[in-house]
This record gives sequence, C-alpha cells and structure tokens, in this order.
Amino acid sequence: MNDYIDHVPVLLQPVLDALLPAERLIDGTLGAGGHTGAMLAAGAAEVLGLDADASALALARRNLAQWGDRVHFAHSSYVDMQAAAHQIGWTHVDGILLDLGLSSMQLDQPERGFAFRYDAPLDMRFNPDGDRPTAAELVNYLDAEELADIFYQYGEERHSRRIASAIVRQRPIHTTRALAELVKQVAPRHKSDKIHPATRIFQALRIAVNDELATLERALPIAIDLLRPGGRLAVISFHSLEDRIVKQTFKLASTDCICPPEVPVCICDHEATVRLVNRKPVEADAAEVADNPRSRSAKLRIVEKLDDLE
Repeated sequence: MNDYIDHVPVLLQPVLDALLPAERLIDGTLGAGGHTGAMLAAGAAEVLGLDADASALALARRNLAQWGDRVHFAHSSYVDMQAAAHQIGWTHVDGILLDLGLSSMQLDQPERGFAFRYDAPLDMRFNPDGDRPTAAELVNYLDAEELADIFYQYGEERHSRRIASAIVRQRPIHTTRALAELVKQVAPRHKSDKIHPATRIFQALRIAVNDELATLERALPIAIDLLRPGGRLAVISFHSLEDRIVKQTFKLASTDCICPPEVPVCICDHEATVRLVNRKPVEADAAEVADNPRSRSAKLRIVEKLDDLE
C-alpha cells in the first residue's frame, strides 16, 4: 500500500472555527488524520480518533506520532464512539467531528475496489476484517429486484431496473472494471451527463456494503448525547442522502414540540437538546474547490448542545 500523506482536510477552517477551543474532541472518521492534526495544532488538548479501516488507522498513527499521548486511537466505527470514549475514561466531550463517506486515501488503493479507474476485486468494505458482505457478494447473489432497490435508493439511479437485470444476466462479475463496463453498455446517458454511468452504481453498492446511512442515523443521537453542555457536533456530508439525514436529525433535536400542527396543546413532551449553529450548510469557497476538488460537494452542518438549565 502506498502511504497517502498529502491528505487535504475538507472545510478545515470552518471545522476549526466550529469546534475550538476545546479540551477533548472526537474525530469519528479519522482517515489519514488531517483534521485531527490541525485540531491539535490549533490548541485542542486531546483527540480521540476512530476509524473502521485498519490501514487508515495505521497511517494516522504515523502522521500524528508527533502529538504523543494527546491523541488516542480506536479501530472502530464512529457508531461505537461512546464505548471508545468510555474506554479512555471520557464520559462527555467538547466536540465531535464526522467527515462522512469515502476518503481520497481509500479511492487511491486499487485493491479496495472503490474506484473503477482501476481493475480490482469488487470489495468496497471500509473494514476488510469485518463481517459485512463485499460488493461482489451483493452483485452476484442478490436478485434483480434487490439490486435495483439498492441502486435506486442509495444511488438515485433512474435506470436501476435495467442495470440490475443486465447484471443478473451477465453474472458472475468479480471486478470493478467488468461492472463499470457493463453499466456503461446498458445505461443510456445524455451527452450533457458529466459523470461516468457507473458512478451512482458504485456509490450505491458502497453505501449498502458498509450500511452507511443506517450507521449515520444511529450515530447522530449517540454523538449528541456524548456532548457536554455547550459542546458541538460538526458533520461533513458529500451527497444528498447523507445530508438529508443530518439535516432532519438536527432539526428534530433542536425542536421542542413535535406534535402535528392540528394538535392544539403539546402532548409529546419532546424537548430540544441542541441548537442549530448554522441553518444553511457551510460549503467550500472557490479557492478551496480549486485546490481540492473533493470539497465541491461538501456540506458542513453544526449543532451545539444546550445547557441543562435551558
């Protein structure tokens, strides 16, 4: 594996502005350690970094070695952040960062099967040592209807049924290039389309393989609960499905009454636990997009834990 040292953290300054100053922070998606290194350099006392990808964690350990015992590491999904925090004696934290989705480092590892610009096995697991099925297993064993549902729900692919049927007819399919070429042959595209026909299919399979949306839905309330009063949760998403979950969860958590409008008196007893720091997501400016094209689709949403007395 080639070390990916030159990782450029997305929306770095807005993240620092949102989470610092702070004593204890959690980086739930550590990756190569870019955000964590910057937070430590900017004055964070300690950071707990989690990653489900053992190779990313090993790289982060090397990149962050200069910070010694100010950085803690956990080979774990961010959905288990509370257990990881308790493991090092933390009951509450000042801030949490989740930088969702696929990292540039993972894309640049051909053997992981995330990108179709390389010919590689269809894997796509964030944690290759875990028990999640590979993309090849989904492609070769699910029926056409199940595949079409994945492509439509997670990739928003309007030709999902046509593509799924072609895959079933062509099976077995074991490599990224074989799948990408098949999708290209059967999926009609207009000349105005700017992305490869297989892009949405690969996104959908990756989300399904890693159970990304369900993991996010479970993790956000856990993160909010782990914050101390005044602590902040910052989430960077890269596509509409993720952002919708973050937006809806934050809206619910920042609302007192959630009774239907036709109910004259509140009967739900729901109380807000956070306030929205930004109602509209923070996005990369033109300079950052020019330097780091991955930031083009990034959206940062931030909430702050309410004081116990509010």
